[in-house]
Amino acid sequence: MEFTPFLISWNITKRCNLRCSHCYLDASELTEGKGDLPTSDAKRIIDEIASLNPSAMLIFTGGEPLLRNDCMELFSYAASKGFTVVVGTNGTLLSDSNVKDMIRSGVKGVGVSLDSFGREYHDKFRGVNGAWEKTIESMDILKKYSLDFQVQITATKENYSEIPDIIEFAHKKGARAANIFFLVCTGRGQNMTDINPSQYEETLAYLVKAEKEYEGRMMVRARCAPHFLRIAHKLNPDSQLLKGATSGCIAGTGYFRITPEGDVTPCPYMPTKVGNLLPPLSPSGGGQRGRSLKQIWTTSPVFHALRNPKYEGRCKDCDYNEVCGGCRARALAATSNLMGEDPWCEYEPENPPLPPLEKGGKGGFSQKKEEILWTNEASERLGKVPPFLRSMVKKGVERYAKAKGMKQITPDIMAELRKRAGR
Repeated sequence: MEFTPFLISWNITKRCNLRCSHCYLDASELTEGKGDLPTSDAKRIIDEIASLNPSAMLIFTGGEPLLRNDCMELFSYAASKGFTVVVGTNGTLLSDSNVKDMIRSGVKGVGVSLDSFGREYHDKFRGVNGAWEKTIESMDILKKYSLDFQVQITATKENYSEIPDIIEFAHKKGARAANIFFLVCTGRGQNMTDINPSQYEETLAYLVKAEKEYEGRMMVRARCAPHFLRIAHKLNPDSQLLKGATSGCIAGTGYFRITPEGDVTPCPYMPTKVGNLLPPLSPSGGGQRGRSLKQIWTTSPVFHALRNPKYEGRCKDCDYNEVCGGCRARALAATSNLMGEDPWCEYEPENPPLPPLEKGGKGGFSQKKEEILWTNEASERLGKVPPFLRSMVKKGVERYAKAKGMKQITPDIMAELRKRAGR
């Protein structure tokens, strides 16, 4: 099976004007930019990514990406290559001026971090007084200039009970999506006390319901939470979340991350370096530097392991390992084993069991090699889907058809699924 990355996040700087408790980069406040790659090297990395998939979504983040003096130049260069350019920011530095600059540079969306309905906890979590107010103002500026934005929420034991209020607030402010991220203890966050597995399951159960509540108005999703689909299946085997959704973690299969130093890792919470995109230190080469991104993506043993997982512990025999597989970053952090069991999972097989996803039926996600025929018209319609999404969409439509007992894909089925997904 061919794997093509459709989502890349790039920490273009470690510098940050905040002091977030959970930061996986251990970012330093307003340092002189030590470690930032020169503009020429950054552009060369953009060229490398374009050689792999110029239609991907490229997320520029940090640290705080707006602290790089050349950030607009990099955004514009990436957009000129065909990428969907998104900027991940804490929101405190957004202004009328730089939002207009981002639009001119081809930025298509912005992710803004918000961790509380009120200023007290947000400012404490972000390490700077006044951060909450500036972040809220940034949402108003983005809405003013019609630049799509989504709200990024980090769930912790202090704020998980107010997530419904944060989501509603994000909707009222005009966000297109609310993404709830679950902490993996790395960087400055490695010593934080996390929410416990029961609170995690409780939050995921709420998010399944919230996704339905906000359907057609704002997308609500759990991120870095492969168990989300298992919860959705348990609450409602006919849930639309199971029709056409990607399965489990996409690290190493459709996603990777680039560090400020040019290192490639499977995800921000998985510090395992699989290569470096800078030129070799010596003409003779050696080490991780000097290989092309295409070589790293296609030959890395770590990526190969993620694409052909051999799970251990409870994940090995779990009913849902085909569509969940647990968080590999959390397993690595807890067990020092990339294929170890995810310590946050509380799943125990149902008695009698719900129909497992891999066996098809109402749960969808059938892994059986049942032939599904596509009409010529449906194939033509599929051909209009961007290449980096085509495989995912094709699988999703076929899962939906199998769940409905259909043997042939028509344009009507595709239109029905699109309508149900609220698009």
